[in-house]
Amino acid sequence: YTRGTVTAFSPFDARADAEALRKAMKGMGTDEETVLKILTSRNNAQRQEIASAFKTLFGRDLVDDLKSELTGKFETLMVSLMRPTYIFDAHALKHAIKGAGTNEKVLTEILASRTPEELRNIKKVYLQEYEANLEDKITGETSGYFQRLLVVLLQANRDPDGRVDEGLVEQDAQVLFRAGELKWGTDEEKFITILGTRSVSHLRRVFDKYMTISGFQIEETIDRETSGDLEKLLLAVVKCIRSVPAYFAETLYYSMKGAGTDDDTLIRVMVSRSEIDLLDIRQEFRKNFAKSLHQMIQKDTSGDYRKALLLLCGGDDE
Repeated sequence: YTRGTVTAFSPFDARADAEALRKAMKGMGTDEETVLKILTSRNNAQRQEIASAFKTLFGRDLVDDLKSELTGKFETLMVSLMRPTYIFDAHALKHAIKGAGTNEKVLTEILASRTPEELRNIKKVYLQEYEANLEDKITGETSGYFQRLLVVLLQANRDPDGRVDEGLVEQDAQVLFRAGELKWGTDEEKFITILGTRSVSHLRRVFDKYMTISGFQIEETIDRETSGDLEKLLLAVVKCIRSVPAYFAETLYYSMKGAGTDDDTLIRVMVSRSEIDLLDIRQEFRKNFAKSLHQMIQKDTSGDYRKALLLLCGGDDE
């Protein structure tokens, strides 16, 4: 069961695709249209088979060829599509914490939105691929309550969904109310523990109860009582508890809204959600922003980059 826009292509022939790609990139000039059509209409597993056939037939590395033949954002998008699914997040995190400055936005987006199972997989892959412990890397580059909440999320020990205990819901809502609205300063630790460890269905009830008790949405309190990276992370966690597709719809919207486009975020979200829930994200986008994702990409991007993004988007929700 998937709510992705990209599914397995049928009938699939890895060798034929490899040959078409080689022809598209051989000699003078590149036939970008062929490249983008093939890569956006095959799923990730099929793209890996194409890469393997490419090497078998021509003794060349498909990703290296894409890098040398394409440029700019279009190149970044095609190379991202070629990254094996299970490595995608680990790779994004690796680049978010390497060298000068940490990209907190990427840490926030990935750790707030992935399921416990996905997080366990990311940690394992990170260790295999980069021979480093992801938690150590993150604690080395972050600090304070932001760091602590990242570490809690990384434990991937969120309670599984089950029967919701109304008494505990009431209790958590009261604790958050006292830790936020009623306290001189904010007791961040309570927010971190409750938002980082309780089950999704439990927390949805806690948010409703919080509204009843305080008269505020929990987001409003977080907005008022915290700031900086911690605030952004707490808000991302709350939004993902409410609805992961709605969180990504908003992320995509703000990547394109206003002057300039945050192409890294646009590419990362479009590629990483294309086989999971991009249909749901499109629905939320249409509902919350009075235009479709397709229309916004159309308006905000250009060239082969736009063509490829629109194919990934897979349709317009008028």
